Amino acid sequence: QLRLVESGGGSVQAGGSLRLSCSASGPSESLLSIAGWAWYRQAPGAQREQVVLWINERSPRYADVVKGRFTISEDRAKNTVDLQMNNLQPEDTAVYYCNIWPPASFWGQGAQVTVSS
Repeated sequence: QLRLVESGGGSVQAGGSLRLSCSASGPSESLLSIAGWAWYRQAPGAQREQVVLWINERSPRYADVVKGRFTISEDRAKNTVDLQMNNLQPEDTAVYYCNIWPPASFWGQGAQVTVSS
């Protein structure tokens, strides 16, 4: 079974930047079946929401609240996907999770991002 591991979270002040990484590991045939990536986040007391979805051969689809500030990139050779987050705001505070496309039924441990004003 595939495993997803997020890293790179931390604490920054408003206007700062962070870069998250997600690594997928597991059976080769499962890794080869990955057709895209997504990042989600879950703020305290809120439901998990999709931040960006990037399906192969298509342009990334960002949530309106992060457009122009967040950028997704991938390294398929390493089965990793990054999320560059710039101009972070307190409302971006959340635990960030990655997932593959088609979506996996499981989640990694997530990466905590805390933005102070």
